[in-house]
Parts: sequence; C-alpha cells; structure tokens
Amino acid sequence: MQTLKKLFLPITLPIGFIQNHFKAMLFLLLLFLLFAPQNENDLTSHNLQEIKLYGTIMNASEIVAQIDAAAKNKAIKGVLLSVDSPGGAVAPSVEIAYAIKRLKAKKPVVAYAQGTMASGSYYSSIWADEIIANPGSMIGSIGVIMEGADLSEVMQKIGIKTQTIQAGKYKKLGTPDRPWKDYEVNELNKVIQGTYDMFTHDVAKARGLDIKKRASFANAHIFTAAQAVQVGLVDKLGVAYDAKRRVEALSGVKKPLWNKEDKFDKLIKKLTATTAVTLFTYFPSFVLK
Repeated sequence: MQTLKKLFLPITLPIGFIQNHFKAMLFLLLLFLLFAPQNENDLTSHNLQEIKLYGTIMNASEIVAQIDAAAKNKAIKGVLLSVDSPGGAVAPSVEIAYAIKRLKAKKPVVAYAQGTMASGSYYSSIWADEIIANPGSMIGSIGVIMEGADLSEVMQKIGIKTQTIQAGKYKKLGTPDRPWKDYEVNELNKVIQGTYDMFTHDVAKARGLDIKKRASFANAHIFTAAQAVQVGLVDKLGVAYDAKRRVEALSGVKKPLWNKEDKFDKLIKKLTATTAVTLFTYFPSFVLK
C-alpha cells in the first residue's frame, strides 16, 4: 500500500494542494486576468505621458509627483494634461500650476479641457504650451470665494451656545455661530481680493493677456470653449484625438507610444475622487471658484 501511495504522489500532491487552496488560487487567477498586460505595448516603455486632473482639487501631492516624475524621465518626450475639474482649494491648484511650469521648461506640455476647466483647474493649466478645449467644454470662472453659514438662530432654538477664549481681534473670522461683523468681512475681503489679484496676474502673464482688461477674461465669467478662444483663455478647439496629435507634433517623436493607466490605480482614483467631492460638499473652505 505504501508503495502505491509513493507511486501516485506526483498526482495526489497537486490535487490535494488545489483542493486546500482553491479559493486562494481562484483569487490570484482573477487578479492576473484583471491586471495582466493586454498586448505587447503594455510591456513597452512609453515616450508620451497623459496625466489626468479630474474632480475637485483638494490635494495636489499625487498629481504633482506624476508631473515631476515625467519631467525627470528622459524617455518621456511630451505630456498631455487632461482636465475635467470644477476647481477647488487655492494652494493645491497653485502647486499643480507651478509643477506644469517646471515641466514646460524641459519638454512640451499641452492642457486639454475635456469637460470642465474652471477656476482652480484652469489655474493649474495656464503654464502649458497650449490649451486645447473640447467644443462642448466649459472654461473660466476665474474668481475666488469663501462661503460660510450663520447657524446662530438654529443654535438658539436647540439651546446651544459657544464659549471661546481668544487672543487676536480676528481669531473668530468665519465662525458660524453668529453673523460676521463688518470689520471681519473687511478682513476676509482683503484676503479674497489678494488671492484674486494673484490668480488674475498669473493668468495674464502665462497667457499673454492685458491685466488691465481682466474684467473681460476673469471676473468669474464662465465661457463656452469658443468664447474662451475669443478672450484668450484657450488656444484652439479640438477633441482628445487632436490634443494627443498636438503633443506628438511638439515632441517630435516618430513612433508615439502613450502610457496606459494601471487598472488598480484607476479604481483607487475613482474612489478617492468620490470621497473628495463628498468632503468638499459638506465641509466647504476657501476655494478658487
């Protein structure tokens, strides 16, 4: 009997392993089918990079890392920044804008308005060599806003009072437990106007526009793509195909090969974007809008 068992070990051992680890093997098989390269191009190093700026801008660290990595990568000859974003917080938008400016100093970069390129996402795109907009996209909204709520009446009805100890006249700026006082509104206006001046001056400098005429291209105007071309915010109209061809032309590559986004990263980004929109909806802050 022992001899027979030893004889059939090469068959029984694999079968036993499969039976004991069937679920794990099935899971690994699914992962392989989901993330395995689809063709030879997936295994080949790309020479053109598409970077996507989608959703509300709350944190710029990831996209800035992608931009800086593309700038340092000698194999990358050109970059397309695809944008579909309503804007967001001021500081992250500025971070992205200056990362694009650093990138432009090393290789051509084209910004493409896929759906919405407004406020902070427009700021993020201004230093590109060219801005191309989908004819159906919305452009502009160059302005700054700070929103808050006066919850004092609600708090009074349910019997809630705030208690604070503060040092500094303006320390309670923007608190929702009472109406804002005139001197507080003036203080906030100072910050809002200063940020608006920075925004419009950077747009004028990057796009070659006359800052004295900012009421025509800024002032929180919202433009169709065609209107944005007329006021100088966009260079030309086109779709994603045209934007990619333009990057290829500027980069001078003979055999263009674009990157493909990792499927797992794409899933994580979708989940992150959804979370960011939810947080932005319920916890608004000082934003470009």
